[in-house]
Amino acid sequence: MADWFLIRKGGDYSALGEQYHISPVLARLLKNRGIEGEEAVKAYLHGGEECLHDPLLLKDMDRSGAVLLEAIREGKQIRVIGDYDIDGVCSTAILLRGIRALGGKADAQIPHRVRDGYGMNCEMIRSAREAGVDVILTCDNGIAAMEEARLAAEYGITLLITDHHEVPYEEKDGERHYLLPPAAAVVDPKREDDSYPFPGICGGFIAYKLIQSLFRDQAKRELTGELKEGLLQLAAFATVGDIMELKDENRALVKLGLKLMEERPASGIRELLLSLGINGAVTAYHLGFMLGPCVNATGRIDTAERALELFVTEDQAQALKIAAELKELNESRKTMTEEGCTEAIAQIDAGEHEGCKVYVIFLPDCHESVAGIIAGRIRERYERPVLIVTKAEEGLKGSARSVPAYHMYDALSKVADIFTRFGGHAQAAGFSLPEEKLGDLRKRLNENCTLTEEDFRSKIRIDLELKLHAANGELVDEMKLLEPCGNGNPSAVLARRGLLLKRIRPIGAEAKLCILQVEDEGREYELKLFRRTEEIKAFMREKYGEESLERLLAGRGEGVPFAVIFTPQWNEYRGEKNLQLIVEDYKS
Repeated sequence: MADWFLIRKGGDYSALGEQYHISPVLARLLKNRGIEGEEAVKAYLHGGEECLHDPLLLKDMDRSGAVLLEAIREGKQIRVIGDYDIDGVCSTAILLRGIRALGGKADAQIPHRVRDGYGMNCEMIRSAREAGVDVILTCDNGIAAMEEARLAAEYGITLLITDHHEVPYEEKDGERHYLLPPAAAVVDPKREDDSYPFPGICGGFIAYKLIQSLFRDQAKRELTGELKEGLLQLAAFATVGDIMELKDENRALVKLGLKLMEERPASGIRELLLSLGINGAVTAYHLGFMLGPCVNATGRIDTAERALELFVTEDQAQALKIAAELKELNESRKTMTEEGCTEAIAQIDAGEHEGCKVYVIFLPDCHESVAGIIAGRIRERYERPVLIVTKAEEGLKGSARSVPAYHMYDALSKVADIFTRFGGHAQAAGFSLPEEKLGDLRKRLNENCTLTEEDFRSKIRIDLELKLHAANGELVDEMKLLEPCGNGNPSAVLARRGLLLKRIRPIGAEAKLCILQVEDEGREYELKLFRRTEEIKAFMREKYGEESLERLLAGRGEGVPFAVIFTPQWNEYRGEKNLQLIVEDYKS
């Protein structure tokens, strides 16, 4: 079970609520998220496009725009090289649409996950030369492309890099020496010499800023109308899909994008929404857990070029057809993921990784495209950093997902000699290595790991403890001001201790839902617990015994002590709107 911690930040929440015209509860929720001061509160609650930072604050942004505009005016061939995930596809679509809108000659290439691996490679440079490409523009990749940059220069191809991943470095005498590719321009907010105010933006957002700057600062035109709205939506989709923190300008962007998707969805996004049956309000959840997996699926088990075509085609019939195909591919991806997770869990439960703080799990028959998803699932289940390694055409490939206390990119950098290629972030990475070095990777990562058992325990930070009667519809409506919620801007976490659990009532043949009947200060309430019926029964059996469990299932007796973390929300069904309390975690 997770450890619970109540966030204790002092303040006169009644006064703050009065000052900002919100309830004391919402004032506390904002302070818990570090939103303090009139300007910050105003931006959080009501901020829009004015919260987006100037593109020219990014190092080399002006140089990139100048080179691109010259290429457009001279009719030079521009090739965009992206990546096969949501961020890479959206970035590529943004750049293609923006450059073409200015009359530029542009095409695109997205690496094939299995054949090419992540990002630009030397074969793509050779292919560009044969095609007569004058300028290569990367997005969501390229920051580690040292060899590729040298080859492009040798061929006389102008290389522009836009990326957001960590800059590679070498350590000498305890100091880091960062390595930038020798390109005509390198735009990456993670550059050591970049003073951009919020470096946590994704490739799609950088691509949007490049097009915005290209129009405004180079072509002396404003990016407006349907083109601007469509590109904003793609940048917002990329931000959620790449799990960027929803803080600062990221949150403002996603808020803008979701509103546009609800009111005037761009082609491609509109067809995806239709194929998934999403009508009305569009949330970050929809992007991250419904639309996102469909886009990722095509890059995982087919080619991401289909997803790219969805976002650039002007043929609505073609877009509808592609959206349906992506949905179908995602169903296949789900099956492959479940099979891989089952095998990984079987290995761990059989004791194959006993004593390991970092799980390096070899799944030779697993499709490499779902390794990252499996790594994420196993990390959540066992609360360990996880690397899933699969067989590739040459050697091994893998994906890594981490826990907050373990910087995955830094950990891999310390064993960089093992890899033929690697890159990523603090919480996620990808890599390739020779098969004979797998054991060495597992051994050295665990030898270097300094995590303690405390680091492995999941922690839930509670915003406030609230009596159940106070979790009413008015509060639910006001908490919508916290949205969009996600990484870096969590939904409100509410708890209530001192309850009496009086009955556990499973619903349906498969009991995917159970109703927990509780008493709070003499009043009875029904809480909903999804997909954990057997778990709570086992918990109560262990805690209070079989006889007590039977009384709870029958609704007899005085009840047992109970505490919950819960979410109040509206449930709308067949025109009726009812408040429901959803259990997220529980204790006795």
